[in-house]
Amino acid sequence: MPSGADIIKDYVSEFSRLQNWMISVKDKDPVTYNSMHDRYIEIKVTLSSLGVNLAELDKIKE
Repeated sequence: MPSGADIIKDYVSEFSRLQNWMISVKDKDPVTYNSMHDRYIEIKVTLSSLGVNLAELDKIKE
């Protein structure tokens, strides 16, 4: 069973990767961007509920 710290680490890594992908496709492929945005919101809610301060991590800032 992963620890809370391991879960947060994995989600922070996924959040960062996803944002980089979103930034790279935003103007090129809006359909893909919107699909990624759904996952972005899910991860953001999860990290917030775990007490992670997203102020420095959030590149999309919506």
